[in-house]
Amino acid sequence: MIKSKIEAIMTPAQRQSFVISFTAFLTTLLLLALVSILALIIYRGVAYFWPAPVYSLTFIDEQTEEARSVYAQVFSEYRENNNTVRWVVYSSEQNPHGTQALVDEDRTLTLVESVNSADITLNDGLSVLGVPVQITAGGQHVFDESAYGTVTEKVSRLEESIDDLRTRWLSGIHQKLAELDTRGVAADAPAREKLNDAFRQWQSKIIALETERDSYTLHVAMADGSVITIPVASIQEMIFPGQLGIAGKIGVTLSHIGQFLIQAPKQANTAGGVFPALFGTVLMVFIMTIIVTPFGVLAAVYLNEYAPDNILTATIRISVSNMAGVPSIVYGVFGLGFFVYIVGGNIDSLFFSDTLPSPTMGTPGLFWAALTMAILTLPVVIVATEEGLRRVPRGLRAGSYALGATKAETIMHTVLPMASPGIMTGVILAIARAAGEVAPLMLVGAVKFAPNLPFDGEFPYLHLERQFMHLGVLIYDGAFHSQTDAEGASMMFATCLLLLLVVLILNILAVLLRARLRKRYLAS
Repeated sequence: MIKSKIEAIMTPAQRQSFVISFTAFLTTLLLLALVSILALIIYRGVAYFWPAPVYSLTFIDEQTEEARSVYAQVFSEYRENNNTVRWVVYSSEQNPHGTQALVDEDRTLTLVESVNSADITLNDGLSVLGVPVQITAGGQHVFDESAYGTVTEKVSRLEESIDDLRTRWLSGIHQKLAELDTRGVAADAPAREKLNDAFRQWQSKIIALETERDSYTLHVAMADGSVITIPVASIQEMIFPGQLGIAGKIGVTLSHIGQFLIQAPKQANTAGGVFPALFGTVLMVFIMTIIVTPFGVLAAVYLNEYAPDNILTATIRISVSNMAGVPSIVYGVFGLGFFVYIVGGNIDSLFFSDTLPSPTMGTPGLFWAALTMAILTLPVVIVATEEGLRRVPRGLRAGSYALGATKAETIMHTVLPMASPGIMTGVILAIARAAGEVAPLMLVGAVKFAPNLPFDGEFPYLHLERQFMHLGVLIYDGAFHSQTDAEGASMMFATCLLLLLVVLILNILAVLLRARLRKRYLAS
């Protein structure tokens, strides 16, 4: 009925033009949606690194109905009932490390940028907004940038001296005392007394250095006139956003990006960096790729080159295709039940029985996560590889057989090299999916916070049994915290941006490798 009506009102040329226009319209909508998502992630993600201005804000407190003067940063501003609402974080004497509030425009008395106010970031991820007024180091000095730079250099040298004493001397004494404990040496033995004396001497030197370090303090004035004291040793960074030009802000932004990449998360994943999650994501994807590629290629070779063309083979192909549509959480449950509890539990019983009931391999870890993700992405590699094998001309196989090569030699030296671009396509898709999946990883090894990296200087260096952090899990965790935390929301978008860049870089590397293989074998 509809078809006949359309044919009645449109000529064939108009119908063709309508179909083309309609599909182009849908494509445009899709591209706009994609660009909008990317623009939002980039805008909010870059805001985490860009130095936000510090304002002198005076507003009517909703609880006390009194005017309050604070130094604040505006993290979000929107319209509600024809009134501007600002989501601000401000410092006060009661809570110098930041209090969040929604301030309506009709409750705002003044909002002026304060060029003398500093954004002081502490080592634990907390921040203080205020005006530095004095540095104390035995006496009082008027604050200026050169004096602050000199003090921070002194404090850094003291920190290095303390770490050096602890590493070079105290750790050695601890190790020797532990050896005496193992040998059962008496508490009043001369060797133990000598070590204890040395320990007390070095400890007293460290205490003296720590006392000198803690004597350097920074006094910061709040907007209401109160002054708080911050140890200089606890300050990671102090910037004056209002005094920075464009070049200075770009420099600070690049510095923040570097810190974001090399630091660990702080304050329950709402501040700091993402290095453990970035390392864990790349390492898990790397191990997953090593596992899934040979399995996927061998399965595709069997299905395309050796398996008979019958109902069983068709059923296997349909099953493989359907596996790609199985929800990822199902793979997580399978990995937890089979790999962790059954396989890992039996490995513990056979090889690590002395550590039971504390499991070694029978607990979620990096290897089980990589194996689970390999099972999840295996259909993608099989389908793409089989498609690549089908594109190899039959004449090449016949030519190889005519030269006396066996079927295995033909596949190994002729078919697989020609199909390598298709194999790389499957690997690219597998990498993209493995890097972005979250649900199965939360069951088989990825955690919100891992105390140690899965790779360190302790033998066997790569600890496959350890739990690890993942960028996707960090984003999932941040999405819940960010509903009530302004800085956490910015960090979540920055992590999203980093995850997209990681997937993009991995894909670019795989695409370059595919192009190189295609050029090499097509040219030959």
